[in-house]
Parts: sequence; C-alpha cells; structure tokens
Amino acid sequence: MRYRTNFRPVAGVRRTADIVFTRRRIAVFIDGCYWHGCADHFVMPKSNLEYWVPKIEGNQRRDAQTTAMLTAAGWTVLRFWAHEPAGNVADAIEAAVTAAVFGAPPLVSEGSG
Repeated sequence: MRYRTNFRPVAGVRRTADIVFTRRRIAVFIDGCYWHGCADHFVMPKSNLEYWVPKIEGNQRRDAQTTAMLTAAGWTVLRFWAHEPAGNVADAIEAAVTAAVFGAPPLVSEGSG
C-alpha cells in the first residue's frame, strides 16, 4: 500500500493527517489522548483551567471540522486513539483501503469523534 505521512490532504488547507492514501482518498488521524480529550484517559489539569479548557475543546472542535471538511471533499476519514492496539488500527486501515480499491463502501472509524 502506498501512502504519505504527515500530509495535507487538501492543498491550501492547514490540516495535516498522520497517514494519507492519496489515490484512495483516505486520511488517517491518530489522536493523542491528552491533546484530543479522550473520554477514557484525559484528565483536565487542576491548574490554569482558563488555558486548558478552551485548548482541549478547541482541539476537539477542529477535529470535528476537519472530519466534516474532508468528508465533504470526498475523503474517507479514519480516526483512532493513540491507545488503541496497533494491530487493530492497521487492520481497520487495511480494510478501508481494500474496500476503496474494490469500490465497496469502507467502514468508517469514529474513534475520537
């Protein structure tokens, strides 16, 4: 499978995906639990809340906007949490790429929203 890493799927838009399958129009994001507010692992810091609350909420809003923008542009967006088992993530990515090759609709992962 040919792919690019740390690549902007849409030229001129400052959103970088972790892995991009350009021919298949699949963008993969691996979101860190802390910076993206994982429901299972994120714990809000006890100090400097006036900084951290808007920071994490802004990251989550930007993630949702990025997913919506890329989907509207015809991309399949796969999102995973960094804590997910690598083998499971690789299997899901492989299934999406294989589905794109054979024209079947991919199963979309909404791991981090």
